[in-house]
Amino acid sequence: RIMIARVLLAVLLCGIAAGFAMGVIQHVRLTPIIQHAETFETAQAPAAHSHDANTPAEHHHDENAWAPAAGIERTLFTYGASMLTGAGFAALLAGVALVGSANITPTNGWIWGLCGFLAVSLSPAAGLPPELPGMPSTDVTMRQFWWLGTIVSTSAALWLLAFKRQPLGLLAALVLLLLPHAIGAPSTSDHASRVPALLAAQFVALSLGANAVMWLIIGTLLGRFLPQHDLDTPQ
Repeated sequence: RIMIARVLLAVLLCGIAAGFAMGVIQHVRLTPIIQHAETFETAQAPAAHSHDANTPAEHHHDENAWAPAAGIERTLFTYGASMLTGAGFAALLAGVALVGSANITPTNGWIWGLCGFLAVSLSPAAGLPPELPGMPSTDVTMRQFWWLGTIVSTSAALWLLAFKRQPLGLLAALVLLLLPHAIGAPSTSDHASRVPALLAAQFVALSLGANAVMWLIIGTLLGRFLPQHDLDTPQ
């Protein structure tokens, strides 16, 4: 029980630390862009939106829906959401390592973090890039199905590339990497947007950069603080 508690504490603290770093970047760099984009959204039909840089956005506005007020409330909500996200992703990465009987070590921790970024952030963003308020969007359910499917498919491909390097395994990994993008992300026929293309591109680049930082911190910290002898097969 003590060892389990140590592992859970390490995962939680590593994830919170990485999420806090993500929150700083989001508060300093992403929030001003979101607020700028909201000035363009007010000129369009009302639409509800989610501005989480980690998940697909939804644009169906509910006038009674709660949203954090500008100022300290929005800042605290940003940091809190980022730290919860970091803790969840740290638990996910540690769980994958545990199930696969592989160690996250000080040497390979950044590689684990990079793989997490590729699977959860970069690959889905190739079809569903982070969106600003006021941008056209498709049905949120279809987007989430594609987003989750892409994460699972990419994660499986990376696992095969790392641990099953026989020709058949490499072929399967290639198929899994390409499959979600061959199917294609849900798209909309409405491409009209009052948000400037340069602002949208800047938001995508900064969102992916912030996620990369968070994932690399998660992997590095887990490699440093996650107990190693808990796993059967050292890497």
